[in-house]
Amino acid sequence: MRIAIVTESFPPDVNGVAHSVVRSAEHLLRRGHEPLVIAPAPAARHRDTGRQPYPVIRIPSVPLPRYQGFRLGVPGGRLPEALLAHRPDVVHLASPFVLGARAAAVAARHGLPTVAVYQTDVAAYARAYRVSWGEAAAWRRLRAIHNSAHRTLAPSTRAAADLSANGVERVWLWRRGVDAERFAPAHRCPSLRRTLAPAGETLVGYVGRLAPEKQVDLLAATAGLPGVRVVVAGDGPARGQLERALPKVTFLGVQHGAALARLYASLDVFVHTGPHETFGQTLQEAAASGVPVVAPASGGPVDLVRTGETGLLVPPGDAEALADAVAALAADPARRAAYGAAGRAMVEGRSWTAVGDELIAHYRAVQAAAGSARALPAA
Repeated sequence: MRIAIVTESFPPDVNGVAHSVVRSAEHLLRRGHEPLVIAPAPAARHRDTGRQPYPVIRIPSVPLPRYQGFRLGVPGGRLPEALLAHRPDVVHLASPFVLGARAAAVAARHGLPTVAVYQTDVAAYARAYRVSWGEAAAWRRLRAIHNSAHRTLAPSTRAAADLSANGVERVWLWRRGVDAERFAPAHRCPSLRRTLAPAGETLVGYVGRLAPEKQVDLLAATAGLPGVRVVVAGDGPARGQLERALPKVTFLGVQHGAALARLYASLDVFVHTGPHETFGQTLQEAAASGVPVVAPASGGPVDLVRTGETGLLVPPGDAEALADAVAALAADPARRAAYGAAGRAMVEGRSWTAVGDELIAHYRAVQAAAGSARALPAA
């Protein structure tokens, strides 16, 4: 199959949308398909982003107001030209909102089968950033885009329920994979632990973007617990403010590759604070690393954390409840070990290969539903 993936985000961006697109395109290539990625151009300082083994077409972009680190693609004539030149069997819209909206319109005009992947709670972000068009307008736009697609894929049961409640039709569940070899307990690093927790403290960590909607400031109470050290990996527009507000927290910046795997595995507890996750990939990576997870009982984490078995869910936005959950785990190493082992067992079967094959099955289904006469090769 020839697949055109139109995405709102792609490397050098570091986020769930960009990562999922990379993994999907890699899997399509391995299965003998022909992916094309259409994505916003990065800022000038990041123009040399490395070559991919599949074609990537960059669309002019502008920085997102109030979040200069993220760029919005500006749909113009180049997008439909690139899309149609690929002669796609299926159009994959990754977290569609701007580029994805234009691509959806082009696909509909030319009768192309379309899969829309919901990955970003744009309505919640509109509320968090107080943008002028607001939450209701965001849902109107999302509803129009997703209902123009033959199928919408949601990453969690909560996300699927939100879509249905807001009038989105034809919603299917498609979760994310995790690399259980890259993220594994074997990468636990004693020397890193000595550096980050020199007195042998319980090491608690957060990994992710540092932006207002992530509510990382909720870690203040946790950072004040006796015998606990908190580290934060990531970057974003709120970093400076958070460093001032959380003087007891060690900020490590963005971590990649082997360094990220070592960090996860060296933690005693992983914490997530944001209540607006449609999935929560970092929670899966922590679980694969054998680390218990504490997260809000909201959105994607509800599917990813079995409270009392692999970690603990706490009320969203409740800093004291978060700190109490961490304190309970800090005081009970046996419980941490049991939760970590259960979390590892829970995610071991969620490979990107299995998830990628599920995606191909969705492509086949929408192509069949669209009445395509083209025979499809075996996966």
